[in-house]
Order: sequence, then C-alpha cells, then structure tokens
Amino acid sequence: MKTVDNFNFKDKKALIRVDFNVPLDGDLNVADASRIEAAKPTIIKILEDGGSAILMSHLGRPKGAVNADMSLKHICDKVSEIIGVNVRFVEDCVGEVAENAAANLKSGEVLLLENLRFHAEEEKGDKAFAEQLAKLGDIYVNDAFGTAHRAHASTTVVAEFMPDAKCFGFLLAKEIEAIDKVMQTGEKPVTAILGGSKVSSKITIIENILDKVDHLIIGGGMTYTFIKAQGGKIGDSICEDDKQELALEILKQAKAKGVEVHIPVDVLAADDFSNDATTKVVPVTEIPDGWQGLDAGPKTLENFKEVILKSKTILWNGPIGVFEMPSFAQGTIAIGNFIDEATSKGAFSLVGGGDSVAAVKQFGFEEKVSYVSTGGGAMLESLEGKTLPGIAAIL
Repeated sequence: MKTVDNFNFKDKKALIRVDFNVPLDGDLNVADASRIEAAKPTIIKILEDGGSAILMSHLGRPKGAVNADMSLKHICDKVSEIIGVNVRFVEDCVGEVAENAAANLKSGEVLLLENLRFHAEEEKGDKAFAEQLAKLGDIYVNDAFGTAHRAHASTTVVAEFMPDAKCFGFLLAKEIEAIDKVMQTGEKPVTAILGGSKVSSKITIIENILDKVDHLIIGGGMTYTFIKAQGGKIGDSICEDDKQELALEILKQAKAKGVEVHIPVDVLAADDFSNDATTKVVPVTEIPDGWQGLDAGPKTLENFKEVILKSKTILWNGPIGVFEMPSFAQGTIAIGNFIDEATSKGAFSLVGGGDSVAAVKQFGFEEKVSYVSTGGGAMLESLEGKTLPGIAAIL
C-alpha cells in the first residue's frame, strides 16, 4: 500500500483529493472542521518535503451546476487557519484558470480548487474531465475516505492518468488499516456492536462479518424485529415485519458459525415517542400495547458490558437507543463508557457509520476509542466486503 511516505514531494505538485464536504452554518461559515483537520497531516508532509498542494473536493450536492452557497471559497479561510498556510482559491477546478493557478504554484504553497461537482462530469466519472484534473499535478494523492465508494472522476478515474505517481494520504491509509484490523487481523475475541433502526440496512454487514466476529451485539430499533420474530410482544416498537424470517435466518447462521449473539433482555419503554413520555423498564418480550422500546434496560447493559470488557477488537456501528433525546441516551452513553474502558485496557476499537459517529462526538468519546471513521457510506460498504473504487484505483 503506497502512501505519501513512499514519495519525496520536493519541487512536486501534489494533486490531493480531500473530503472537505463540511457542514456550513446559516452565515456559510464552517460548522464542524473535523474533516479539514483530518487532512492536515498529509498536506503538511507534502509541504515539509518542499512540495506544493492542490486540493480538490466537493461540497454538497449542486448536481453539476454552479451554486454560490456551495462554493469552496466559503471554507478557504478555515482551511488556511487549520493548515497554517495562506491557502489560495481558484474559481474553477479545470480549464485555463485552474491550469494557470496550478502552474504558478510555488513550493510550500497550497491551492484550493472550486467545487468539483459544479461539473456534471465529476459524478459521471468522465475521462476527459479526469484528464484535465490530472494535468494540474505531478503526483495524485487520494485522502478522501468519505468518497472512496464513489467511482467519480476525482476519486478513481484521475489515477489512470498518473499510473506511476499515485498514493494514499495518511487519513485514507489509516481508514484502510482500521477496517483491516477489525475484518482481517484483529486480536480475538472480536465483537461487533450493531445498532440503528433497521435490519434491512445492516443485513449485508451482518452476513459479511459473521465469519470474522466471535460476538454480535444487536441493539437499537433492530432489536424488535428479532424479538417479534421469536414470538415476543413488542407493543408499538419499531419493527420490519417483512424481515422477521431474515432475522431468524441470521440467528441460525450465527449459531452455525459459532458466533454468540447478544440481544437486549430488558428495555426502557415509553408511552410516547417523546423526551417527556412516561417511561418504565420492562422485559423486551413483554412490552405493553401502546408502549415502545426506546433504549436498552439495566440488565441488558450489564450483559453487554461483560461481553465488551472481555473483547480485544471492537466494532461499533449504530446507537443503542434514541440518543437524540436525553431520556433515551443512557444506553448509548453506557456502551461508549464500556468501549472506553476496554480500549484503555488494550482493546482496539473502531467506530463508524453516521449515527454512532455523531453519538461519539456528542458524548465526548472521540479521544477515548482507537479510531473514529470519517466516511459513513464508504465505511459501511467496506464492512459489507465491497472493494471501494477509490481504494482499488490506487492499489
């Protein structure tokens, strides 16, 4: 796996695909700069070698048309502040204006190109567009895990035009290594904690990881499809009725492969989907009509704690309850605490996938786990066993 460490960038222009698809507030200021922070080590390495950096990214979904609110010029000052270098901005990513700006770039300088997705050719993976991008630099660096599952011009096709001068940035390399630690080389016992509301959205992940894990913890809204399939009463809890047979099949497959599946035994139930609802702890198989399970119960958390603390490798994807409401966040916070304790004792812990990353950030666990993935969809496709086009293009 070639990374920026395999190249000396002295007097070279690095064309870097970063993922600066960051949230902006109402005044078009950066609301969360963590993706920019994540790209910094790669950019600094190139500048310290004596090279220059040309940064390309998308922002939002402009659908191939110029949209002033989605211009990367809005983030340029924040990028300058984080990198510690005055970043220049150019109003296009291809054509004469971009080529001139790139040609005039000196060692130690950074150029930010305009939003790639202002051109429809980017998402189409257009070869001529990719060739225009390739003209701008000497070495192609992909450091955008968040878009590695997209076969776009800037994530995959551009690499065809730089066959001997392409590599991974530090961020993308770390993502690949973290997933590999869970899926291939992780020390046993390996535990996967899967939450979220739907079995259907996790089915391919479950099928792919059953060969790799020793323990599978199921939480969140998915729980109730499994419980109802086994004859339990779930009241008004969320349930995918058409996935009950699938749930039973998963349990059967897990048993055949020697994987221990851990499902909640009690839940915090509520008489309304509201933070102010009346609540009570009930067995997961006996939720009364008109009530719904919205968080894991105390016995369940004790069971989960025991499994997590004896694990050496942990994957966490999806919350355990409706953590957006403080009344039903305790289960998710508890899981974070258990993973923190296991990690401090030497376990490797990877958190990935939209809502679990949001929870980890919200409750301050970011520094307490081994790795937090930056790519939601890309992370999920990796766990499903798919080869990501952005990674294949470099390999």
